[in-house]
Amino acid sequence: MATILRDLSYRYQWLYDSISRVAALTVGGEKRFRTLAFADLEIDPDSKALDLCCGCGQATAFLLERSRHVTGLDASPRSIASAQRNVPDATYVEAFAQDLPFEDASFDLVHTSAALHEMDRDTLKKILWEVHRVLKPGGVFALVDLHRPTNPIFWPGLATFMWLFETETAWKLLETDLAGLMAAIGFSSCDRQLHAGGSLQVVRAYR
Repeated sequence: MATILRDLSYRYQWLYDSISRVAALTVGGEKRFRTLAFADLEIDPDSKALDLCCGCGQATAFLLERSRHVTGLDASPRSIASAQRNVPDATYVEAFAQDLPFEDASFDLVHTSAALHEMDRDTLKKILWEVHRVLKPGGVFALVDLHRPTNPIFWPGLATFMWLFETETAWKLLETDLAGLMAAIGFSSCDRQLHAGGSLQVVRAYR
């Protein structure tokens, strides 16, 4: 079940943004957090990028600095409206991540930031299948999300955050081998990098 603070963080954008900024300090600030999954990837102006579960466009803006063809997708009309105000040069689609309204092999890059921990296991698998479908051959799925800390110093902060703001799906993601799940679906060259004492993971998987 969702906590009261979780509901408030979605209702009031300033609260959500404040939480995000504090969490981003663990990797060097908000810009580094928002670009952590794709900063060192080769993205040219003609690359077609999909920002999956784009929220209010925080990462979408940084993708637009690298590519002229960025699409933000989110299931929340409120988030889409905010993203359109914040980053008007991107294209936006209101849809669910597990049922992408795009043709096969549409994108060179699919990115998502701190969204997969919101999904139950069946939905997560459907999203990975859909991402694999809409990626072009050689395209990359780049994501950043929660991970079980490898440094015990980071456990109290992560656990407190999850108790206050997250649901059981976030705890289950800590037990999920995302790279292994992607490999089983058909992605190749899956790799994972850990940050913030292991409490964040960056996964890149190629089609």
